[in-house]
Amino acid sequence: MILNTGKLYRIPLRYHIIFWLTYFIFNTFRWGSYFNDYVYSLKTNLLGFPIHMTLCYLNILILMPYLVYQKKYALYVISILSAIFIMVIVKFNMTYLFITHEVWPEGPETIDKLTLNYTIDMMMGELYVITFVTAIKITFDLLKEQKRATDLQKTQLETELLFLKSQISPHFFFNTLNNIYSLSVEKSNKTPKIVLKLAELMRYMLYETKTKRQTLANEILCIQNYLDLERIRNDERLEINMSISGDIHNKKIAPVILLTFIENAFKHGVNKNTGKVKIDISFKVKEEHLYFSISNPKPEITMHTDNFNKSSGIGIENVKKRLELGYNKSDYTLSFKNKKDIFAVKLVIKVV
Repeated sequence: MILNTGKLYRIPLRYHIIFWLTYFIFNTFRWGSYFNDYVYSLKTNLLGFPIHMTLCYLNILILMPYLVYQKKYALYVISILSAIFIMVIVKFNMTYLFITHEVWPEGPETIDKLTLNYTIDMMMGELYVITFVTAIKITFDLLKEQKRATDLQKTQLETELLFLKSQISPHFFFNTLNNIYSLSVEKSNKTPKIVLKLAELMRYMLYETKTKRQTLANEILCIQNYLDLERIRNDERLEINMSISGDIHNKKIAPVILLTFIENAFKHGVNKNTGKVKIDISFKVKEEHLYFSISNPKPEITMHTDNFNKSSGIGIENVKKRLELGYNKSDYTLSFKNKKDIFAVKLVIKVV
């Protein structure tokens, strides 16, 4: 992964100071113990560290952004080696003038003039420091770039989930308002009760679905309100068999996930059939999982059946996408049974 020159992250100044100060103290004591002369070690490090820092920041701030990141590799190699060579000459002359005429006591022999062995050894040492510091800088950049990418991905997922949630409420309320309109035209005395149930559902949709997870108990209560609404509207022709087993308390689930399946069952299984209709719903909690199932009759009318086979509507597609975005693949299993007369949904989902 190559970072763009405009994407270099700035490490706070205090970290630079802490790093160089720690490195300086360590190096001073290391060479002081080697020479058994801490004053000499201090002097050489006071001279050498500005050179280390100059080369490191020259590499990080100028040579890498303008040469490496622009894929001018040959020019980069020439430039970094030239800079190191010049700094080695500067280091030798300043050591000779300000510290001692016996330069390079750690070498095979002290020298009083620049030699090839000294030049190569010093260049390798400077290259080591540059590589070490650059590796730290690149690691910081990569970690921050990875965090930025992760945060961006998380934001995009949250935005998409919010968008999908926003699709649910209008879709659901549109169908319910159509039902109310039909009853109002007939001047049915059921209308006030349906409006009241709808208000309760609207409160849930507006205030209880903003969180990432909702309690399973609240989700089931919302479903019961919806079922009450459908019972009022369909009267005796509707038979609903709902069973709840296991401990539904202290369990959480993504809001409106289950309600979408319920609404879809009524849209296709009840509204598009005549005569008596049966809907079977089951909630079974076992340890960390909810085993949910719902079945409804398929539409009687051929045109409706064809449309149903092509697509189960925006609701089912929406909930599939929400499950993909909101849960790990190992946390749920969604399956459909599309038989001749019955359409069934089974969802096993983690609810902790």
